Amino acid sequence: MIYKADVLVVGSGGAGLRAAIAACERAYESRKRIKVLLASKGKIGSCGTTALAYSDRMAFHVTLPTTEPKGEDNWKYHAKDIYEIGGLVSDYDLAEILAKNSADAYFYLDSLGVPFVKENGVPAQFVTDGSIYARACFTGPDTAVQIEKALIRKLGEMKDIEVLEDVMISDLIVVNNKVCGAIAFKGNQNIIILAKAIVLATGGAGSIYKSNVFPPRMTGDGYAMALRAGALLVNMEFIQIGLSSPKTKLACSGSIMRCVPRFVNEKGEEFLLNYPIAYNDVFEKGATWPISYEHKTCLIDIAVFREIARGGKVFLDFTQNPKGFEFKHLREDLKQRYYSEVKNLTNKRSTPYERLCEINPQTVEWFLKRGIDLRNQMLEIAPSIQHFQGGVKIRENANTAISGLYACGECAGGQHGANRPGGNALLDTQVFGKIAGESSFEFASNTSIDEESAISEANRLFESYKIYIAEDGIDLENAISELNRVMDLYASVVRHQDGLQKALMKIEELKTRKIKPVEYEYLLELKNMLLCAEAVVKSCILRDESRGPHLMFENYSDLWPKPRDERYNIYHVCKLNKETNQVEVFPMEPVKPETLGGKVK
Repeated sequence: MIYKADVLVVGSGGAGLRAAIAACERAYESRKRIKVLLASKGKIGSCGTTALAYSDRMAFHVTLPTTEPKGEDNWKYHAKDIYEIGGLVSDYDLAEILAKNSADAYFYLDSLGVPFVKENGVPAQFVTDGSIYARACFTGPDTAVQIEKALIRKLGEMKDIEVLEDVMISDLIVVNNKVCGAIAFKGNQNIIILAKAIVLATGGAGSIYKSNVFPPRMTGDGYAMALRAGALLVNMEFIQIGLSSPKTKLACSGSIMRCVPRFVNEKGEEFLLNYPIAYNDVFEKGATWPISYEHKTCLIDIAVFREIARGGKVFLDFTQNPKGFEFKHLREDLKQRYYSEVKNLTNKRSTPYERLCEINPQTVEWFLKRGIDLRNQMLEIAPSIQHFQGGVKIRENANTAISGLYACGECAGGQHGANRPGGNALLDTQVFGKIAGESSFEFASNTSIDEESAISEANRLFESYKIYIAEDGIDLENAISELNRVMDLYASVVRHQDGLQKALMKIEELKTRKIKPVEYEYLLELKNMLLCAEAVVKSCILRDESRGPHLMFENYSDLWPKPRDERYNIYHVCKLNKETNQVEVFPMEPVKPETLGGKVK
């Protein structure tokens, strides 16, 4: 089957939806016709990260006219925070674009009916990690879900967007370094899509790890397709990892930590007592989630990781206090933070459960609806892959190294560095989603494609997949399990050169193996996962320091990771050598404030 479109958007999360809508809106403003295809790997609204993400109090990080320190230039503080918490390894001009356009993104969503919390008509904002100013807007634990629902409603009004559900885009059709479309599978059906411009909004590659909070089948398709097409990836070693609930995939941040629960292993032992960690650190973990070298609380993640690596499980116990702790023992500034968050004043603070009921009763209820009663049940946790900071390298117009190819959301890279302010990823989906949609429309309006050459290349790509299948090949699930094991063990919380080399050897071995007959889309998901894992591991190996979520150890058993090294104030860029089928990684200077004629003040 052959489809034709001006713009193809791959992915139906917050970024993909915003891109498709923006392409149409720009066409309507220009009084031009447009045909947009939106391809979704599953059902819109029930697949992808935005549609299914929950956290303690999910943030949408935005600088509004009412945001401190106020004034026309208050967005500059936001841009500075993005760049500095990113460890100086992102493109500063992209940080400026995110910050400067954040208010417009908020008001657009507000106009669509996203129920952001307001106080006396003014958007409520709180301080989140990476900022001294309160910029985090929210609806509750479901901010992302509410944004997805609003965008889907808007999508329903756009008559020029055709949605293809349950379709896996497997490769881009590129002729003379210009996109001409893509090929796809729907079950056993081969699909060719001829398109003048393409937006990749496929999210991250959480499935390369077993311990992740991503929805199923997040296999890094956009990253891998972009590499095979000749585009670049950047900052792939920077992956946010945070303590989460494996059962519910909820990020255990914010008030879940600020109620100061006990950390216990399967034997009921409070293993944090073996580390230089105190109850004040547990409280502060709420605002230093996910893991970051720059915060002492990374020791909590390291301790949990090592307990699990020994073959055990770790739980949060809300029924009693950590050994030796009472609420009155908290530092005074932390008490004041607690008081400022009280939602249901009870003055009952003798246990973590009572404190959580006082500062965030919504979360208590959320767990209860999912069969977890924190009054008498412990909550299993694990360090889980939460967000890929890097991705397909973009510039100001969300453009990539391939003509007509754009990327946005978690699929894109360069706008964030080692870390990001909490809630900035959700903002990113809307700011660069809009930019990608508008840019793709402008490009498509001024180009044409050679359909005959594109179809010929599509057929070549379909034929190329046959070499990966063999009756005596390895089982697909076993291959994925082997990949997950080495990525969890060697390329997550605790990274060291020996372990990373072991992971790379396993990846190289799996790349050479053929797979027992399966549907092509599942085969290609594995190929995509292996390519993404290779990019991650090789980027980790080159960064022989600690920065943000990248904790590099001299030896596995060391208590503390290696220090940050300012010689690494660069980012690592990945490119696929098609002759050797190897990902090559090399350093590159980011766009700095000085490059733009200014400096961060």
